[in-house]
Amino acid sequence: MDISNTPLETKADTLEDSFDTVLMAEDIAVLRTDVDGLKSQMDDISKASARPVLAGNADGVKGMAPSAAAQDFVTKYLRRGDHAGVELKSFSGASGPEGGFAVPQEIDALIGRTLKDISPIRSIATVVQTGSAGYRKLVTHGGTPSGWVSETAGRPETDTPNFNEIAPPTGELYANPAASQGMLDDAAFDVEAWLADEIAREFAQAEGAAFVGGSGVNQPRGFLNAPVTDEPDGARAFGSLQYVPSGAAGGFAGADGEDALVDLVHTLKPAYRQGASFVMNSATLAQIRKFKTADGAFLWQASLASGQPDMLLGYPVVEAEDMPDVAADSLSIAFGNFRAGYLIAERSATSILRDPFTNKPFVHFYATKRVGGQVMNSEAIKLMRFSVS
Repeated sequence: MDISNTPLETKADTLEDSFDTVLMAEDIAVLRTDVDGLKSQMDDISKASARPVLAGNADGVKGMAPSAAAQDFVTKYLRRGDHAGVELKSFSGASGPEGGFAVPQEIDALIGRTLKDISPIRSIATVVQTGSAGYRKLVTHGGTPSGWVSETAGRPETDTPNFNEIAPPTGELYANPAASQGMLDDAAFDVEAWLADEIAREFAQAEGAAFVGGSGVNQPRGFLNAPVTDEPDGARAFGSLQYVPSGAAGGFAGADGEDALVDLVHTLKPAYRQGASFVMNSATLAQIRKFKTADGAFLWQASLASGQPDMLLGYPVVEAEDMPDVAADSLSIAFGNFRAGYLIAERSATSILRDPFTNKPFVHFYATKRVGGQVMNSEAIKLMRFSVS
């Protein structure tokens, strides 16, 4: 019995080993399938993330493809000039390509987002979208529509606030980038990203100058072009900005330049200091960064975290190269809550007209957009004038 049992045990052990081998092979196959599937998903995600996500795409990483309207706009109209069957709205009263077409949502959102990153005043001001060329806003000032009385006393009339209407001057901002037809025919050339970047950069350069010192004639009126006075809040005329003298013509008084900056900060009402920021160009900022306190510490506070702005007296600094350099009687530093103080009004749609005829063999893309701007609340922005008084 013992001799006969030995081969049976051996066969059983061999059979178990074969089952284990089969199961192990199946597990390895399943594991390889899972790894291959995960690798494929990672490849899809990496390919999708290599292209910037457009604001109009609601699917995120799962569906990176733009809408059908945007695809038709890029592949048919921008690349080949074929507007037949493309679902686009004419921007003006003219019909067909002569009138231009409104940009699809995805491309227009990309232009707007890039503009905000480049144009410094746009990033801190109030931006409203308008449906027509004109925009008006009522602004109140003065008056105290409240009062204290006893429980049984009469309710006397309170002061009535004054209403002022502002209508930001507007102008047509345009850009006219060009590309060769060979570039447009190349499938590897991302015409959508290129066009958005070119338009954004040209728009931002013109906007930056207009929002700071624009004349208000066929363009926004910059905040430095508003009337200025040394009169405090409540005493000066509506729409005029208050300036604080630096104490010396074309510079700061003595070695205590930081004292003038402190005066500038506290000229602004406390309610507006929440969200306020300094605005100056790089040359002025280079002077400010050298200021030190009595104990030798720099007045400038460098940011300790990525993406956070540098601080001056506890407030962020915005570098706007269109601000004037320090000179006699110059208004080289602004401090205020621009979200409450400056208004930018623009039409939401950007118009693009494809022009392959003017400058052959190049194809021009004539882009236009109506933009306006004006000081909205003159109490929310203060200026420093480099003068004795």
